[in-house]
Amino acid sequence: MSRGGPNILRIVSIGLLLAAVIMSFFQLIAYSRQRASLPAGLTIAGVPVGGLDQPAAMERLLHTYSTPIELIYEGESIVLVPAQVGFELDAKAMLAAGELERTSTDFWSGFWDFLWNRPGEAITVPLKAEFSDTQLIATLQDLAARYDEPPRPSQPIPGSAEFEAGSNGRVLDVARAAELVGEVLSAPSDRSINLPVMESAPARLSLSTLETLLKQNLNVEQFDGLAVFYVRDLRSGEELHFGYFQNEDITVTPDIAFDAGSTIKIGIATAFYRYFDDPLDDEASRWLSEMITLSGNDPANWLMERIDRDRGPLLVTETLREAGLDSSYIVAWYRPPPIPIPGASLQTPANQRTDINTRPNQLNQATASEIGMLLADLYACQGGGGALLAVFPDQIRSEECAQILSLLSQNRIAWLIEASVPDGTRVAHKHGWTQSPLDFISDAGIVYSPGGDYVISIFLWDDTEMIWEPTASLFAQLGRAVYNYFNPPSS
Repeated sequence: MSRGGPNILRIVSIGLLLAAVIMSFFQLIAYSRQRASLPAGLTIAGVPVGGLDQPAAMERLLHTYSTPIELIYEGESIVLVPAQVGFELDAKAMLAAGELERTSTDFWSGFWDFLWNRPGEAITVPLKAEFSDTQLIATLQDLAARYDEPPRPSQPIPGSAEFEAGSNGRVLDVARAAELVGEVLSAPSDRSINLPVMESAPARLSLSTLETLLKQNLNVEQFDGLAVFYVRDLRSGEELHFGYFQNEDITVTPDIAFDAGSTIKIGIATAFYRYFDDPLDDEASRWLSEMITLSGNDPANWLMERIDRDRGPLLVTETLREAGLDSSYIVAWYRPPPIPIPGASLQTPANQRTDINTRPNQLNQATASEIGMLLADLYACQGGGGALLAVFPDQIRSEECAQILSLLSQNRIAWLIEASVPDGTRVAHKHGWTQSPLDFISDAGIVYSPGGDYVISIFLWDDTEMIWEPTASLFAQLGRAVYNYFNPPSS
């Protein structure tokens, strides 16, 4: 090869250099085009938009999040368009965040990575959107109104003590459904929800319905005397208190005075525990048991004498007054004939009424509501609350109230309230009636039932003498209506 001839190696080198420059130029153009689009690993709101320009990315985002949501209600498919609940996607802000990621990388550093085919890091931009909670709740409530099957409460059978079985319903859990829909509105896929539908038990009927049923029973049995009812739901505290005389309503404000009979012995037991602490001596325990379970009058006298030999009945009455019972009292010993205590007050709001007079014993009176309220106070006291512990904080204890209720539960006569409940039901009660003539029957107690514990106090009086068997059966029927109200049959 001559010294002045062409240098092959130089020519080849120049050619390779030109080729490299040309290839680099084309790679630069390719990278510039790619850089003009969103980064390859970019995901916005769960939607992959890498390599797309902004209009295409915008279209994909809007399409994804405008897709209707399928709501499935017990197999029924309902379509929810996101716009119905005010869903708005802030696509511009999310794309701006993606654009910021694109421009944050130095051009030549990015080009170098491009030349060596190094994939960029995955970039995620979170969802930015909002919807109206108010519109969503309203939409779900409208859906519930169309698809829910409300429970059907047990219904009383007119003129009887029985109730027809109710049935459970199915209802949408709107609050939980709103949470689920909110989650799906924010998801780019799997936009289908099985709505939370709950079985719903029927609500208990109002006590006014029970009142109507009890009056119907009195009408059907043609009882035209005076009946006063006091019922208290010991869970909710709701009360039913009404009077019915000669098939018409009679006011119970104030309540009506009756002969207390042996029901006042609940008050004697309460007062005794006010003055003497448990455990009692054997003699006092025996007297309490005989007074409650055998309705003994002598044990009642002995207990009141133990409280105070001269003023025992008055101190029982004083205890009742301080506990808020203004029309229930005993102002005499049970010894025949009853011996009134001098100076005892015999006037109460109940016995001063002029529109009705049951001719009660002037020395021993009560009202249906006050005996019922005393039982409710004993129940609350047993649980550590209520009026008795508040009024007598250092004198009456919860375990003493429990002991009184235990004694009342041992009072078993198989009539009246006891005859109104299924065998084995605990009933803590005290009864009372007059003899010769039988013009007054009462029973008041606490029924411990599966459907809830409740106080029931029923006082019946008639101007003419009542016959035991039909009247006692009516009494049990009325009590059974109350039991069935708290324990309706299930379907």
